[in-house]
Amino acid sequence: MKAIFAALAVFSAQLVAAHYTIPDLIANGTTFADWLYVRETENHYSNAPITDVNSTEFRCYELDMDGTPGQTSIATVEAGSTIGFKANDDFYHPGYFDVYMSPASPAANSPEAGTGQTWFKVWEDLPTFENGQLSFPLETSDQFTFTIPKNLPSGQYLIRAEQIALHVASTYGGAQFYVSCAQVNVVNGGDGTPGPLVSIPGVYTGYEPGILINIYNLPEDYPGYTAPGPAVWSG
Repeated sequence: MKAIFAALAVFSAQLVAAHYTIPDLIANGTTFADWLYVRETENHYSNAPITDVNSTEFRCYELDMDGTPGQTSIATVEAGSTIGFKANDDFYHPGYFDVYMSPASPAANSPEAGTGQTWFKVWEDLPTFENGQLSFPLETSDQFTFTIPKNLPSGQYLIRAEQIALHVASTYGGAQFYVSCAQVNVVNGGDGTPGPLVSIPGVYTGYEPGILINIYNLPEDYPGYTAPGPAVWSG
């Protein structure tokens, strides 16, 4: 019996190690502590992904959708500056990365923020396609950075980091989404008009060719990876 429990413990540890969370905001030259400016996610212990693109939890995957926002601080960042996110392990699942932002009303630490058709994409990292195969540049990294558009209007925002892991995405619901939301106040912004605007959930159906895909058995006429969701707004 002890051997069985030991084996189960090892298996459980392996499952946890196979996944990750994205708990840290990188801003102003600093990688901040876990969950200081990032809303603590439901998988903060299990590291398990979310797979239901229609779930209300798909937006930010908060531990408590009502309580967590108010328990999370708001970072001040400058429009045009480089910021990013750091995971608690390498992003070793092959996948596509993107970042969405939403103006936060009434504030970044309110549960109501980002609940409408207010989200726009500001960055993405696509797999590259060469010699009949996809490769994933960030697969051996534990962090990524991007630039806040210089023309983004000043104000409070949610910033949603997302990796769509594709290693078991050959059937509907197989893609694994690793998601977290940071709360920020953007200063020294411009007068741009971000868009196209989408709702989260609602941005994906789960049937997009960049989500429902067998990356290990691509068709002979495969044209290259197609990013799901809207085009990037760069300001």
